[in-house]
Amino acid sequence: MIVRFFASPRSPANRSADGAGARRSLIGRIRFVAACTTLAAAAHAAALELPQQSIVPGGVALIDLGASAQPPRARFGQEPVLVVGDRNGWTAVVGIALKAEPGVAQLVVHREGAPDERVAFTIEAKRYTEQHLQVPQGKVDLSKEDLERYERERAHLAQVAATNSAAMPRTMTFLQPTPGTRSSSFGLRRIFNGQPRNPHGGMDIAAGAGTPVVAAAPGRVIDTGDYFFNGNTVWIDHGRGLLTMYCHLSAIGVKTGDVVQAGDTIGAVGATGRVTGPHLHWSVSLNRAMVDPALFLRAAP
Repeated sequence: MIVRFFASPRSPANRSADGAGARRSLIGRIRFVAACTTLAAAAHAAALELPQQSIVPGGVALIDLGASAQPPRARFGQEPVLVVGDRNGWTAVVGIALKAEPGVAQLVVHREGAPDERVAFTIEAKRYTEQHLQVPQGKVDLSKEDLERYERERAHLAQVAATNSAAMPRTMTFLQPTPGTRSSSFGLRRIFNGQPRNPHGGMDIAAGAGTPVVAAAPGRVIDTGDYFFNGNTVWIDHGRGLLTMYCHLSAIGVKTGDVVQAGDTIGAVGATGRVTGPHLHWSVSLNRAMVDPALFLRAAP
């Protein structure tokens, strides 16, 4: 059966009143949907399993921000910080750069209608070990052409690393992207051909060339390319300044803009870029700080 409803004729005044009522009803429905969306987002944020805390250079600090009806905003240095939780309690998940000095640090917290507050926490010292590596001298003392290429790539990758999308991470417990043995841990003070270089900003996993590499968590591919030091590389955005990077791949199986799920194949282990053998270099970036990926790995069952 088809039932049709017909509107009866109305006077202009009645039509105007009806229109105003309809607008109020529509606004009410929009507000209701927005409130439901906000509550759903808050419930999702509250359910997130957080990474392990390690308040050291290259670590992660979990800072209690207390309860409030609306989520506060937080900033560490010049970078916005991921805040998760619900009205019963909010937590700032802060990435601490390897170059951070031990001692008292401050998080700036902004709440609607209130002056900014500063929350202090202490970064403990950590001594990372040294690793001496021999590589082709051309990968240490760069030619003019290679140096120009590196500078172009560095500027581009700085923009990639600055990505801070609005979507909330769906998880902060990651899969190990490829099976294998950790051949170099995070934070190693690396010395190439006797010359000190930047500390190791990721986890190296030794595996045979061609071994599949998978996305550690759901996200969106924001960059792929062949870079001088990193070789074939994939970057994935997981939301709110949480990114992962996969380097030295023999092949790339995704493109910029692809949406991936945890466990989706994104490439294969290789030996491209500045390397001594096949392995995956895997990095985690949080508020533009490279942090220890081991803090995000799921515990063994």
